[in-house]
Amino acid sequence: MKRIAVYCGSSMGNEDIYKEQAMLLGATLAKKGIGLVYGGARVGLMGAVADGALSGGGEVIGVLPHFLQQKELAHTGLTSLLLTDTMHERKAKMNELCDGVIALPGGFGTMEELFEMLTWGQLGLHRKPVGLLNSGGFYDTLIALTEHMTSKGFLSSPNKNMLLHSPDINQLIAKMEQYQPAAGPKWIPSEKES
Repeated sequence: MKRIAVYCGSSMGNEDIYKEQAMLLGATLAKKGIGLVYGGARVGLMGAVADGALSGGGEVIGVLPHFLQQKELAHTGLTSLLLTDTMHERKAKMNELCDGVIALPGGFGTMEELFEMLTWGQLGLHRKPVGLLNSGGFYDTLIALTEHMTSKGFLSSPNKNMLLHSPDINQLIAKMEQYQPAAGPKWIPSEKES
């Protein structure tokens, strides 16, 4: 993988492990020669993952909408900062630049970006690995929700398995490097169809 996009909170959260793991993820990507694509801000976990990658001499590409730059949220030490007109353009540009995605802890924005990439993957719009760095068990309930979706017939097992996860950075990257996209249709046949 040449570059990984990281989605994460513009806040630090309330546990030290979130910042520690964000910085370590950035540093690990740099050490492995994998570029970081992220949201371009200097605040929260976004700033921490960028700082981690920069500290290791890694390539860091920020993608930021103009309106957030005007709020002086842009990180000033990046390899490059790309500005977009809208949030939609930002996500499209991040997808264009990356070979895979990792979500760190975050809120609604992080979830929206994560689920859009999963949806695009299950529709066959990309074949990239999508992973969760499950820092401090942050994503345990989301992982359980995907199991529930599958048990209730709303998510097929192959599509559930598109969401890779681990609390360990190196293990997660290894899973992403070995990822094989699910074959077959997104849709789960109803009992009447099968």
